[in-house]
Amino acid sequence: MKTLGSNSSLIHLLLLVSVLVQIHGKNVAERKTCFSRRSRCFLRSMTCPAQCPSSKPADPKAKVCYVNCDSPICKAECKNKKPNCNAPGAACLDPRFIGGDGIVFYFHGKSNEHFSLVSDLNLQINARFTGLRPEGRTRDYTWIQAIGLLFGAKTFSLEAKHAAIWDEEVDHLKFSYNGKDIVIPEGHLSSWQSPENDLTVERTSVKNSVLVTLSEIAEISVNVVPVTKEDDRIHNYQIPSDDCFAHLELQFKFYGLSYKVEGVLGRTYQPDFVNPAKLGIAMPVVGGEDKYRIPSLLSADCYSCIFSPAGVLDQTDSLLKDFGTLDCTSRASGGSGIVCRR
Repeated sequence: MKTLGSNSSLIHLLLLVSVLVQIHGKNVAERKTCFSRRSRCFLRSMTCPAQCPSSKPADPKAKVCYVNCDSPICKAECKNKKPNCNAPGAACLDPRFIGGDGIVFYFHGKSNEHFSLVSDLNLQINARFTGLRPEGRTRDYTWIQAIGLLFGAKTFSLEAKHAAIWDEEVDHLKFSYNGKDIVIPEGHLSSWQSPENDLTVERTSVKNSVLVTLSEIAEISVNVVPVTKEDDRIHNYQIPSDDCFAHLELQFKFYGLSYKVEGVLGRTYQPDFVNPAKLGIAMPVVGGEDKYRIPSLLSADCYSCIFSPAGVLDQTDSLLKDFGTLDCTSRASGGSGIVCRR
């Protein structure tokens, strides 16, 4: 009887150990490597933090692990894959930007026109504005409806599809690559990659949210949202019944912009840029429509655009750091040596 009892105890112990190993295995932190050749962290392996042990968590709301190649101590960090509208590199609402310098500003543009957000030697990012002008208003209310990317001789576009009434169970995103529509199946972590593997689009929720990664150049977090009834009430947009003005919430992260970078948002990353936005007012509006207006979503023809299909950055051109992951919801600078100003 003692032998039988001992064997039973041993079996229970082994089962317990097996369960613990399985539970622990699910939380084993990944190791990530920095592959940016411009970084001092190039080929350094880093362990993901306990708060975000995976770069592809099963829970779409969980934070993800990523390699911060800009970190002076070369460490992996946690981040949200969806746009942070209160951090540098953000373009949300009607449109409210936060520049690379941490300053909040508004750029209204004009409905159904296109403007250059970023124009660099090797990258062009444009936006198509949608909107309306109620009777008695002197300007359009506008939102970003689509973005277009030019890199090398390639193009990519992403847009929010028209919707009369918002339905969160419907995917409102449309994509194209080199002028041809592409389909990315619905589903968290569903993805598409270009034939050259230099562009990746990954869904960060089942529908209406993606992360666009242009290898070693830029990362763009995207959400599609409508103008809500509450927003309409507060701002008196006078939204019609046949259009909810589905638009994009965006956050950009850049890797090595040049000192010459231009565009509505891009110029705020210039090291000597003096932001014309007036501090201390509720809606600091900046101009520049004539400098950054372009004829179409996939054009680089504007007064201040510097993009060239053959554009190449060298070490002397690029900046050292982008603060796109800095959180401007708090007063701290996070040790990055920059303070957010409003």
